[in-house]
Amino acid sequence: MKKQKYIFLIITFVLSFGLALFVAVKVFPNNPFSKKKTENIQSDKIKSGDIIFQTSQSPQCEAVRIATNSKFSHCGIIFDLNGKWFVFEAVQPVKLTPFDEWIQHGKNNKYVVKRLKNAETVLTPEVLQKMENYGQQFDGKEYDAYFEWTDNRIYCSELVWKIYKNAAGIELSKLRELKDFNLEDPRVKKILKERYGNDIPLEEKVVAPSDLAESHLLKTIIDNY
Repeated sequence: MKKQKYIFLIITFVLSFGLALFVAVKVFPNNPFSKKKTENIQSDKIKSGDIIFQTSQSPQCEAVRIATNSKFSHCGIIFDLNGKWFVFEAVQPVKLTPFDEWIQHGKNNKYVVKRLKNAETVLTPEVLQKMENYGQQFDGKEYDAYFEWTDNRIYCSELVWKIYKNAAGIELSKLRELKDFNLEDPRVKKILKERYGNDIPLEEKVVAPSDLAESHLLKTIIDNY
């Protein structure tokens, strides 16, 4: 009798735990039990050379979104290095960031992954290696908060654009000038004032994350916004 009682308690506990886990996964999709599964599914979809976009949360990134009329304020290139996924990005400093860690830096962990429409024929292993090799010259360099079109310092979309242009021979988008963007919003004016004072380089060549995201050469692979 006592043995049957213990068996009943064990079965009750197992069923209760299973029900609680099921509810947690369904009601709280970002809990640890479901998160790993989601990440694995997403990782199965990405390839080296993919470009990834997110919404960062700093005041400067907010100004970038406003000036470019886009939800995107940061981007990087995905590389498979020794079986592990990384995002090569221009932050302070330029560096490789593990894929899952990079996702967590964006607002609400939202991101979009885009790929060349003809990536299977264009981004050969040899071309991807050239992209990695070319990008190494920027590794460890300072982030360019002044958005200058030089290689001394570099910002996120500039890094992606230059790697594709100079290592793969692909111009993802046309370059624009700073004056082409929406600079009239008070939040944008505040950042520009802090950066340049009264000497704003309106004719500086610029490429924004939104320019890359809207490139007709790319197709969307993942969009969890």
